[in-house]
Amino acid sequence: MKKIILSLVALLLYTANADIHIFDINNTSDAVKAENIEKIFRDNGFEVGINNEMNRPFTKQFGKTEYKIFNLLTIYHPTLSMELVNKYSKAGVFVPMSIGIYQGENEKDIHISVLSSKAQEKITGIKSPIFAKIEDKITKAIMTTFPHAKHRETLQGAKATKPLLTMFDMKLGNNKPSDDKDNFEMSLESGFEPKGFVMPAFLNVSDEISKNKNLKNAYDFYDTYSICKLEVIYNVAKTRPEAAAFAPCTTIVYKKKGEKKLVVGFPSVYNWLSSASVIEPEATRVLLKAQNDFETILRDITE
Repeated sequence: MKKIILSLVALLLYTANADIHIFDINNTSDAVKAENIEKIFRDNGFEVGINNEMNRPFTKQFGKTEYKIFNLLTIYHPTLSMELVNKYSKAGVFVPMSIGIYQGENEKDIHISVLSSKAQEKITGIKSPIFAKIEDKITKAIMTTFPHAKHRETLQGAKATKPLLTMFDMKLGNNKPSDDKDNFEMSLESGFEPKGFVMPAFLNVSDEISKNKNLKNAYDFYDTYSICKLEVIYNVAKTRPEAAAFAPCTTIVYKKKGEKKLVVGFPSVYNWLSSASVIEPEATRVLLKAQNDFETILRDITE
């Protein structure tokens, strides 16, 4: 019976056009914690970047929270994710990818939200079966552990009117790649803090690719930063907590071997507005401000 359940869920995921999958798990006993969900992914072959508990900073900065549980988890698959990003540079915006974990104060269910493979293909403009393979592993990890979980999808949101990826590049001279990387990332990190962004995690993707003997590393360097802005997450969570599947935002910084340019980019906030149907005025305002601030930082560094 369990195999039948998994097969049906996998079929739903691969044929649906929804951008965000949500798994609802009964938690009336409060037995399921964010730490349990993190362990599920670890036990199923994923690496975990962060598992940030957000209620404490919500309460500290805004004086309250509407959630019993609200965590931002990031994961990547050490084999599949590295194969994907080594072949398709832009795919790194999902290495790691984000998982939302939340439960309202008066809710009986805890929820897990994750972007669909279709959404990841749409955002990156890349068609690859690897997205679906990763999605299948995530689905099986959840449904094997919680066979009675209910699966649902977000309603189709508004069509995005602006690019779903924000990308910049910068011409490089004859410096050592490591010097270019260090100089750029120092400027990047110093630009984020004054505008209220925080960087809870960093991943040296290039090193992770090099660990796989079956891959020939395509990069002189490839790093990803997990970037958060508390004001954005708090305001969006009031009406669209499933949008946690977009947070924290993964920012890519890389240089391909044989090229004389550094590339930096991130998934635009227009994904939140369209895929998660964010329409509440204050949430929309802080999202668009974050987009503008982010673009300003990158433009100042790369021009």
